[in-house]
Formats: sequence, C-alpha cells, structure tokens
Amino acid sequence: MKISPTIMGGLRIDAEGEADWHLLDMIIIDAASCDRGLAARLADAIDDREIATDWNEWVVPELEEGFEAELAFVKMVIETARHEASGGVGPLWVIPREAQRWYGALNQARMALEARYHFGPSDGIDFEKLPLEKRGAFMRSQFYCALQSAMLEHVMR
Repeated sequence: MKISPTIMGGLRIDAEGEADWHLLDMIIIDAASCDRGLAARLADAIDDREIATDWNEWVVPELEEGFEAELAFVKMVIETARHEASGGVGPLWVIPREAQRWYGALNQARMALEARYHFGPSDGIDFEKLPLEKRGAFMRSQFYCALQSAMLEHVMR
C-alpha cells in the first residue's frame, strides 16, 4: 500500500491487492470490536455518578450516532473503491472535506484496540514477544496512527 498527498490537499491510498483492501476493512472491524460503544466507554472515566448518569442519558446516544456515521461513511468509501478496483490494484481517495470522518474512524479503531489489548506507550513494546493476534493488532494500530499523521500533515492543516 502506498499513501501520498494529492495536489488538491487530500490523500491517495493505493491498494496493491486483496491484503491491502483487507487492512482497510479492519478499520471498521477494529472500531466495532469492543462489547460497548466508545461513547459508553468514555463514561467510565466520569467519577461523579450523577454526571455519569446524565452523560449516558443525554450524550451517549448522539455521540454513538456520530461515531456510527463515521464508520458507515468510511466503510462505504472503502467498499466503493474496492469494487471499482475489482479487489485488486486501485486507489482510494481521502479528500479534505471527508478527512474528519476518516480521522474519527481511525481514532475509534485505535481506541478499541487499546481497550482490548492495553498496549500503552508504543516505545515500551517488544514487538517480537507479542502473541501473534496482539502483534497484528499492534501493527494495525501503528498503521492507523501513521495514516492519521499523514492526514494531519497533508489534509487537515
């Protein structure tokens, strides 16, 4: 997979085959991999019971709706690009007006992976000692982070 900035201020992601399309699909799968949604998990950080109750009642539904919309949008873009490339070599475009949705979906995926695997700071991880499943999750998290960094540098300025 190659990722490069475009002259229009976006990113072009060139999938080089089925494995790359699968990696892009994993954004959605990873984001939805926790038993509770991100908005509900965020409520766990609220110590005050009354505020947590209000959060769950008033904030969680709308926030979850927004999170789900981000994922649905990114899924649709990936599926469309994959279809146009017949699952083989082909581009996927991240344009500036859509970058926030991509960034949010990637963030959801990274946060879900962290909630499941508890990586912590990446500089303290011995990649070679990770079990295979956790190693794959760590590599995906690093890929999502790199894609977010490219968006911040080239698209979301």
